[in-house]
Amino acid sequence: MNDAFKALSDPTRRKILQLLKDRDMSAGEIADHFDISKPSISHHLSILKQAQLVQDERQGQSIIYSLNMSVMQEAMSWFLGMIGTKGETPND
Repeated sequence: MNDAFKALSDPTRRKILQLLKDRDMSAGEIADHFDISKPSISHHLSILKQAQLVQDERQGQSIIYSLNMSVMQEAMSWFLGMIGTKGETPND
């Protein structure tokens, strides 16, 4: 879970996740939404993948990225636990 929180600390990676919430995309399609280099986008995608926040799947010549909803739900569960009843301890 620590990798997920580190990955979420960057605004570019958060925007990538927002884009993938709407639909699966290739790295090139994601890069079209930013004013940074394609290698930088690849680096951000690599960090998101390492944190298991995104998944990739080869489709022909392209690699398509999608949200890993199970890890996103786990992170949200942790956050919701933080705002739960006083005295409750969130799961690690």
